[in-house]
Amino acid sequence: MAQFDDRLSTNKRILALRKSEEEQLIKSLAQQHGMRYIDLKGITLNPKALQAIPEATARAARAAAFDQQYKKLSVAIRNPNNPETKALLTSLAEKWELTTFLCSTESLEHAWARYADQSESVAVKKGVLDINPDTIQGLTAKLTSKEKVSSYIKEIRSLNAAHRVTGTLEGIFAGAIALSASDIHIEPEEHGIRLRYRLDGVLHDILDLERSIYDRLASRLKLLAGLKLNIHTEAQDGRFTFDIGAKRVEVRTSVIPGAAGESIVMRLLDPTVASFNMDQLGLNATLYAIMKEELTRPNGMVITTGPTGSGKTTALYAFLREAHTPEVKIITIEDPVEYKVDDIVQTQVEDDYTFAKGLRAILRQDPDIIMVGEIRDSEVAETAVQAAQTGHLVFSTLHTNNAAGAFPRLIDLGVDYRMIGNAVNIVLGQRLVRILCEHCKRAYSASPEERELIEAVLQGHPHPPALPPQITLHDSVGCTACSGTGFMGRMGIFEAIRVDTAVEDAVIRDPREHVILAAAEGQGIPSMTEDGIEKVLAGITSLTELRRVVDLSAVRNEKSATSTPTENTPEAEVDITEHTV
Repeated sequence: MAQFDDRLSTNKRILALRKSEEEQLIKSLAQQHGMRYIDLKGITLNPKALQAIPEATARAARAAAFDQQYKKLSVAIRNPNNPETKALLTSLAEKWELTTFLCSTESLEHAWARYADQSESVAVKKGVLDINPDTIQGLTAKLTSKEKVSSYIKEIRSLNAAHRVTGTLEGIFAGAIALSASDIHIEPEEHGIRLRYRLDGVLHDILDLERSIYDRLASRLKLLAGLKLNIHTEAQDGRFTFDIGAKRVEVRTSVIPGAAGESIVMRLLDPTVASFNMDQLGLNATLYAIMKEELTRPNGMVITTGPTGSGKTTALYAFLREAHTPEVKIITIEDPVEYKVDDIVQTQVEDDYTFAKGLRAILRQDPDIIMVGEIRDSEVAETAVQAAQTGHLVFSTLHTNNAAGAFPRLIDLGVDYRMIGNAVNIVLGQRLVRILCEHCKRAYSASPEERELIEAVLQGHPHPPALPPQITLHDSVGCTACSGTGFMGRMGIFEAIRVDTAVEDAVIRDPREHVILAAAEGQGIPSMTEDGIEKVLAGITSLTELRRVVDLSAVRNEKSATSTPTENTPEAEVDITEHTV
């Protein structure tokens, strides 16, 4: 009879239990020592930071450096009372501004294992884990158009294999930075590898890479992002950073399996976005004054809505900067932390630190203002609402099509509709439109059809701008300054609904979107379409671009204010077809 030896399985379970117990112990010790706990297995280690401590020294002192920003160095240690650890920290403090964390032995071993990657990388000129920032910085001055990026990468095909992968990567990143791309897409197809940049929200083809280089390119990017090289059938996420002069570029990497190979998308996080203020968002005068007032309130919720990539996080950062004063404590919970903001405590979602758990923990940290990156489920929604009702100003986002859609969405997530009026202060809806290039935009007279459309949209505007007999609009052309796209940068178009008595009554009585919109009409805030038309008339963007982003046929007019039944309307007189969405 076959016999099975389960000792190996038992030993694995015991080892896993010991590791779990050590993690819990380290968390407790971190609190006792007044230090922060960190799990190095859940983050991407900065190769430059790792090199700040030689491997032999790091192992002897039971420490590892894992992040570096200019003169700031983050170091994880196992035991703050270890004499060798103390000596190492004293030595590092002479050159760096140190931030010390407590971590487990397993975390340190994970960090020490990265030294092997570093040593293997010296076999090639620039290394498996190294892309040369100086080279990238030099190339950004040359690769000023999509055509120049394509030509440069094609020239690299003549280089030797080792340098070719590194050179291709440097060209890809340099081109993306020079053209201000927000994302880099590397998409395997049956007959080649498609490289695309997202410029001002729109994808542009750059060139087709050779399939022969794709595997090495993918492996190099996985190493940079701290992903597993031998996993090809599962989605993976990671991130890495590199410095270009005084600017630090953070790259968030996503890899998913596909029929022709793994698709790689890299989001380039621009640190200058974190310094945005309200003046740079593009708020119209009415909404700007309202938001100034809302940000002085001591409690309640400010919610931004819109699809992915509509600028919600940027708007929240701008509002945080506006509301921040030395007397106020601000804590965020994000997934992930996209931009570092000075004087604000930022936390990041991890396996054991969910939005719900993190939000409950944050409430014990005595904050004045809380930012929740996204309300995703009922637990987070209910906790955020409770926080807004107990003396906290809460900022968050929801994925809905417009501002009015936030109210039924909150109810769907389990929030009691009777609490929304007391908890929510204002809901914003937003999109991003591309800004016409000032160097090449073309002025023209609006056609009769375009004038009719503009007049139809402005019919519902609470305070419409005066239209001249002949309307002048602008369109995109394309020049060297804008890399032939006709646009440079993006700006938000907004709408908002304040939760006043009329809106609160509508949410309680009938939280359908058109009912809430009718209740909010008296607030005098332009809709997203109306705000967009104002920016078209000001020559900021084109009518074609606005039509790409919003539905220009969805206009409000005087009938909308009278089509909604009031509380005194008999139910029998209400035609349900009028309310079909």
